[in-house]
Amino acid sequence: MIGIVVSRADRASTHIAERLLDLADWTERTDGSRADADGGGTYHVLGRAGADGDERLELRSFDDLHIRLDDPTPAFSRRPDYLVFVSRHAGDTGPLLTCHFTGNFGAAEYGGEAGSFAPACPGVQRALVAGFDEHAPDGYGVAIEGTHHGPTDLAVPAVFAEVGSDEAQWDDPAGAGAVARAVLGPERGATVAVGDPERPRHVVGFGGGHYAPRFERVLRETAWGVGHVGIDWQLDELGHPGEHPAVLDAAIRASDADYALVEGERPVLREALADRGVRVVGESWVRAVDDTPLALVDALEAALVPVADGLRFGERAADDVDPTDGYRVDDLPAELLAEAQGIDADATRAAVETHAVAFETEQAGTRAAGRVVLPVADADPYDALVDALAGVLRGKYDEVAREGDAVVARVESFDPERAATLGVPEGPKFGALSSGEAVEVNGRTIRPETVSRRRERAFPV
Repeated sequence: MIGIVVSRADRASTHIAERLLDLADWTERTDGSRADADGGGTYHVLGRAGADGDERLELRSFDDLHIRLDDPTPAFSRRPDYLVFVSRHAGDTGPLLTCHFTGNFGAAEYGGEAGSFAPACPGVQRALVAGFDEHAPDGYGVAIEGTHHGPTDLAVPAVFAEVGSDEAQWDDPAGAGAVARAVLGPERGATVAVGDPERPRHVVGFGGGHYAPRFERVLRETAWGVGHVGIDWQLDELGHPGEHPAVLDAAIRASDADYALVEGERPVLREALADRGVRVVGESWVRAVDDTPLALVDALEAALVPVADGLRFGERAADDVDPTDGYRVDDLPAELLAEAQGIDADATRAAVETHAVAFETEQAGTRAAGRVVLPVADADPYDALVDALAGVLRGKYDEVAREGDAVVARVESFDPERAATLGVPEGPKFGALSSGEAVEVNGRTIRPETVSRRRERAFPV
């Protein structure tokens, strides 16, 4: 169940609440056990489609501003899976739909406790951004923000969903309606965590500006979720990272993250995070790993090279390959691979990715080279890869065949020396013969096959 928190002190919040109630068939109820100012009195519930009495949304209103609230979780009729605080956004950013988690890396000037963080829900944040993208009115941007302000002492994960950035947008029915539709959307499958709940695919983030574009890219373009983000001004509030390990621990724990993504060098912060037991990774690592099973990533980085040194993952990594004994390691056929890359680099990369669990690369991950990991579930995975690479050679050669321990490629090509002995002058007639056209020389017809030579290359495999 999703708990929606509305603040009567926030006109954008009440506006979003009005749009929520307009967009669906809610049931009005009364809670006489709590004061109206504290979420009691009239509240609203929305059931699942076709389900009687199975509420998936409950909307409660409070008098205080969100950032000054104590934990509103007890106000709800049952413990929510997570809370969504519908709210205003203020800033100099123009019309904007945005969301973020709450916490304080330093002092608690705007609610909550210093050095404390509410539990994050990266899966919900992903769903909200998708909903914002779908419903944003013309002229509105979509963003995520770094972690800031309260409340922090919450029993369940929570996220702020906001419309901004000034009074015109707070009163705009289209902007408020877009936030409302995004909040209604998570019934389509959003969860608190991203990936396996036992080992969520989350990063805790550090560095960058308030609107965290690097972390928004990760959220939008990879299979990873983003937990708390310590943006630059919040890290300034933190001070020396090594002197505040409890704050780092709290941010990591509230993000449910085993990985930290750091923008910029920040060697002291990186060392402090490593001491906290999280792995510090870069955006390229996150993109390369994407949705590859994390246990398999661990095994292959240990068996071959780290992702940072060129390990990349193929399509077969998604085939539930056992990270202990579900793969074999072979050398890529270097000469065949090099020839195929020279003919069609994209087709060669596709051939390797299609058949491989993983492979080593060079040139900043752009060219396969070195070793390849193949699934043992296939009868002849290496032969299948060789055949795929041999297929690329057919873009240049007339005949390509596997012969013993080699791929043999043959081509009939224009022989300029033979043409010269027959009196063909260099120039246009050379070009015509090389293109497969016959030419006239001193009253004789010289056909292309007369001045061609069969060339053969063998590529060991």
